[in-house]
Amino acid sequence: MGTPCPQAVLALAVVLLGLSAPRAVSGRPNFIVILADDVGWGDLGANWAETKETPHLDELAAEGTRFVDFHSAASTCSPSRASLLTGRLGARNGVTHNFAVTSVGGLPLNETTLAEVLREAGYSTAAIGKWHLGHHGHHHPSFRGFDYYFGIPYSHDMGCTDTPGYNLPPCPPCPRLGTAARVARKDCYTDIALPLFENVSIVQQPVNLSSLAARYAEEAARFIQRASDGGRPFFLYLALAHMHVPLGVPPPPPASDRGIYGATLREMDALVGRIKQVADSHGKGNTLLWFAGDNGPWAQKCELAGRLGPFMGAWQRQRGGSSAKQTTWEGGHRVPALAYWPGRIPAKQTSHALLSTLDIFPTLVALAGAALPPNRRFDGLDVSPVLFGWSDVGHEVLLHPNSGAAGKDGGIEALRLAQYKAFYTTGGAMACDGSIGPAEHHQPPLVFNLDRDIQEQEPLDVASGEYQAVLPAISRAYARALEDIATDNVSVADYSKDPAATPCCDTRRVACRCQAPGPGCRTERRATWLCL
Repeated sequence: MGTPCPQAVLALAVVLLGLSAPRAVSGRPNFIVILADDVGWGDLGANWAETKETPHLDELAAEGTRFVDFHSAASTCSPSRASLLTGRLGARNGVTHNFAVTSVGGLPLNETTLAEVLREAGYSTAAIGKWHLGHHGHHHPSFRGFDYYFGIPYSHDMGCTDTPGYNLPPCPPCPRLGTAARVARKDCYTDIALPLFENVSIVQQPVNLSSLAARYAEEAARFIQRASDGGRPFFLYLALAHMHVPLGVPPPPPASDRGIYGATLREMDALVGRIKQVADSHGKGNTLLWFAGDNGPWAQKCELAGRLGPFMGAWQRQRGGSSAKQTTWEGGHRVPALAYWPGRIPAKQTSHALLSTLDIFPTLVALAGAALPPNRRFDGLDVSPVLFGWSDVGHEVLLHPNSGAAGKDGGIEALRLAQYKAFYTTGGAMACDGSIGPAEHHQPPLVFNLDRDIQEQEPLDVASGEYQAVLPAISRAYARALEDIATDNVSVADYSKDPAATPCCDTRRVACRCQAPGPGCRTERRATWLCL
């Protein structure tokens, strides 16, 4: 992404030097959840030997637990994040596809977030990084249980910047007064600059992506220090810009065959290492740090996409199209995941339990001694026995919703039952070569035995004894799941759009550019756009 500016590095160093041990006023643990964007299962050296760019994450794995059968709740940004923060699939919480720059709505306001539960239980809460669950009005994170917010409202390629780096297709910089008119490019946001928020104010537009990682680390350290000084346990939700696309220009990479992607992966790894250092500086054993990915790699970005590891989705790739992000193939939702809590979570442990980002909500709520919100059902489990090494049993059944590929958005198009994976719909996502696999509906479903076929290459023969033996159990599980969702307290998200909902620092300036950091939407003229 880029070399952090000297001022940012100095500020971070000052913050880190000022850290002190927390006051021992509460036996409740602190929580740090780090969510990486579009990271591949094979992007961790602990998972995939070919990967050499993640020494800090590999150290985290060695000092904690590595989950090798861990899944995102959806295969694209907004639904995955909504499920993590509610413990409920998009079919229940209403978030079934991504929100836009002009979105009026967001995560439905009747859904209770993890931050709201923990804040009610006495925690200090912060969200730092990418939000993508609605930025307009009360959908903004400052109104969803977070005492402090610092970050970008959606993906970092959903607005122009002054120094765009690497993307496919390449995107131009933000326009300035006096520049010649340009032809808009598909998949590029050329007229609205990417904003950076602190709480409800825009403090920079466009964002300087090259220093964003250092600023996130600095703000995380400041928040942890403030919470410690206040004697309260804390919950930090750190949603990284990495590894979506390396739009910032990174420094020349060290010897590596992964080029720009490898350099950006090293930057993400270093950021996680800094956060671990901060947590340890406040007393080892007080903080649970949980790292996971929001979904698999973005295959259509080619060399700018992550590694799938062994999860190739070979059946789909033989027919064209992607088997990664947006899809229900393993490469779309099986993500790297690590948990670190010295003295509580065993070191050098590998768990094969079937787990999900859905489990983060109920697990942290239980560890905090709080209660789950009433009048709704949850898809996540309290998996603290797995964290502590007392059990290696997770979900019996795990549902995989459509996340932008073939099928209805949010519809349950695949299901995992023990080692068996059933597909009811396949195809519809773009691969690096531009192909989009044909949408195919399968009745009876395609069924793979992942114990023997982790690449999802050859489905079971429908006439085989194994298929006939497992199909009734799959069908019952699928029917029960659909019935459970249909009879639940289900929310509906508002996906309407209005240009007036676009975050804009100054409507009088080209690309909403801020003349100077700070005033943001405090100006009177700004009030009709996004003052919250």
